[in-house]
Amino acid sequence: MSEIRKQSIECPVRHGQPVGRQNVQELLGRELPEDADNFDCFDESDEDRTSLRLGPQHPATHGVLRLDLELEGETILSCDPQVGYLHRGFEKMAETFTYAQALTLTDRLDYIAAMSNNTGYCLAVEKLLGVQAPLRARYIRTIACEMSRLCSHLLWLATHALDIGAMTVFLYCFREREMLLDLFEDLCGARLTLTYPRIGGVRQDVTGRFMDGLQDFLNIFPKRILEYETLLDTNRIWLQRTVGVGVLNGKEALALGLTGACLRGSGVDYDVRKHEPYDAYDLVDFEVPLGSDGDIYARYRCRMEEMRQSVRILQQCVDQLPPGATLAADAPDLLMPYRAWRSEAETALFGGSLRQVMHDNNIYMPGDVYVATEAPKGELGFYFVSDGSSRPYRMHVRGPSFIHIGALASIAPGGLIADLIANIGSMDVVLGESDR
Repeated sequence: MSEIRKQSIECPVRHGQPVGRQNVQELLGRELPEDADNFDCFDESDEDRTSLRLGPQHPATHGVLRLDLELEGETILSCDPQVGYLHRGFEKMAETFTYAQALTLTDRLDYIAAMSNNTGYCLAVEKLLGVQAPLRARYIRTIACEMSRLCSHLLWLATHALDIGAMTVFLYCFREREMLLDLFEDLCGARLTLTYPRIGGVRQDVTGRFMDGLQDFLNIFPKRILEYETLLDTNRIWLQRTVGVGVLNGKEALALGLTGACLRGSGVDYDVRKHEPYDAYDLVDFEVPLGSDGDIYARYRCRMEEMRQSVRILQQCVDQLPPGATLAADAPDLLMPYRAWRSEAETALFGGSLRQVMHDNNIYMPGDVYVATEAPKGELGFYFVSDGSSRPYRMHVRGPSFIHIGALASIAPGGLIADLIANIGSMDVVLGESDR
């Protein structure tokens, strides 16, 4: 075998020459047995066609995503997305917890926008319970969701620009995102996985320090958005990589199930905050940015304008924040797992009262509910099937990232590999939300 390998290195077959039995026999200097494999494996007509596996370990796939590509030169003939490398069984795990306990798992879906996940989950359980959060809590949750939207869009812009070669924008976006993470830390003591919303409200009230910090951020951030746009919209390379690339018209975007900026960039006016308002979105005034061309640039412009509208919503919430309670009187407790407090010594230490919160005795309506919210990446929906117990009988999450990954199969063919990298960024996906 070593001798064969040596000879094959020293006498390579010329690229484009058909490789058959005779070629191999000449190369080895001996005849091959009749039952040897067929060596007619190279067709001159296919010399420019290549199969490429992009990912799952690739920085431009934004997570453990694999794309099976068929190429002719650098032109993509077909694209087959492969997910599942990060599967954690979120939905099945949630069915083993009480509704209140499973709330902590939602942070790990789109971990870039944990507040949006928390709020969507709480709204679905509140509908099942027949509980409504107090007005002040609804305003606070709206503040948290819009801050989460800004965090998500800033990270998207930073990585999307970096994929195309814009390093400075990456650094600028992280500068502002760090300010928001500091505010989250003031609000609830955490920066990434937050679990601040509660079924029936929020965990605790906002402080004066937080509100002052938020106002300071709102005063400076519009100017920072203009800085990002100045860097990108005046850059000929950015425009060449985004304008007219990855085009989807409105009909195609709807057929693929796209939501969020990916849908609105194609001119379809749909935003859950407007069409099915929740929390305080029906009490504030804002616009839904729309594109018309359906390309990467249109999706980029929609998200940039969304950040401006988020600032507008946040300012109204700050100005209109009403007094009152932050948690409904009939809201369920965030219960602790039984195994954490089962020992008699621990129970005695804490006065025995923890025994009373080991079980969720709230009355849950049997049946099914679906609640959708406008997460930063698109429509995020929670679907519950309830048998009336304290645990969901079945649970399903409608995550926008999974839908948007599937859309790459329609967008990529006909474009270049470089265009595919830009298209992935424009879809704004996170694999934690897709691989559930």
